[in-house]
Amino acid sequence: MAPDIVNVCVIGAGRAGMIHAANFRKSVPYARLAAFADPNREAAEQAARSLEVDKVYTDYRDALADESIHAVVVVTPTVYHREIVVAAAAAGKHVLCEKPMAMNEAECKEMIEACERGGVKLQLAFMRRFDESFRDAKRQIEAGAIGDVVMVKSLTRGPSTPMPWMYDIRKSNGPLAEVNSHDIDTLRWFAGSEIAEVHAAGGNFRCPDIREEFPDFYDTVAMTARFADGKLGSIDGAMGVQYGYDSRVEILGTEGVIYLGQTHERTIVTARRDKTLQRPFMNSWRSLFKEAYLAEDSDFIACIREDRTPAVTGYDGMMAVRIVEAGNASLARGELVRLAD
Repeated sequence: MAPDIVNVCVIGAGRAGMIHAANFRKSVPYARLAAFADPNREAAEQAARSLEVDKVYTDYRDALADESIHAVVVVTPTVYHREIVVAAAAAGKHVLCEKPMAMNEAECKEMIEACERGGVKLQLAFMRRFDESFRDAKRQIEAGAIGDVVMVKSLTRGPSTPMPWMYDIRKSNGPLAEVNSHDIDTLRWFAGSEIAEVHAAGGNFRCPDIREEFPDFYDTVAMTARFADGKLGSIDGAMGVQYGYDSRVEILGTEGVIYLGQTHERTIVTARRDKTLQRPFMNSWRSLFKEAYLAEDSDFIACIREDRTPAVTGYDGMMAVRIVEAGNASLARGELVRLAD
């Protein structure tokens, strides 16, 4: 039987972790932010103070041993996801895992199986599926508003320069994983089909200092896809673009098109005496998808209390990782990669 109030521990006190934590602390019904876990004690304690949380752990295993905690949010570097999720499942904790789900498909399968054995929920944090505009687009597609979907295009470009650990593709899986996992899931969701083949090209245009040490790193990528049912897809991703946070989607049908996304953070437009218009560009994903994060976190708790399958499952996370692996293989070989059925 689900508890009346679900006690949540956030594992990882970084930027995304703090978004989830603030939601559980203040805004998610039937949830309570009970603890932080982070190997950096100073970061964990600062996060706890800012949200008035008493419990702090520097070892996530100690948090899992706490019987008062019912669920965890895993917001660590991807390389640690499998280990933490498998351990959480064994401890009987429900799991909301940030993207990318894991480093490879085999790790994803292990995580899914562990959660099935443990009888716990496993939800993947593709928060765009909880954005009201994205949901409206899905409803319109299903209602036939644009006829049959022909092509889905999705782009994400971030302003931040890569963190040092991201330069090693073997540790980060590159921007296709760190930036474009959401786009991959978006393509699958709106197309309603699985990707059958991909071709990717990329380059390092903004990080010249690391080219010699990390020759495989790319900060910009373009990937085309063909779905099993013949639909087409494309993804455009970049890191360190400087101009702002840019996330847009175009869904082309036989009888129309749907556009998603906005490039402006505020509605103010200034007309200057030099006859130019000035409008602030979107600054961060934290602003653009603020409400989607809250809806995602709220649905996670509802899944636990209602004992239902999450809207975004471990399978969805695994399929995105499969496409990341195929895209990176295409980049490395310079050729089309076909995915196994």
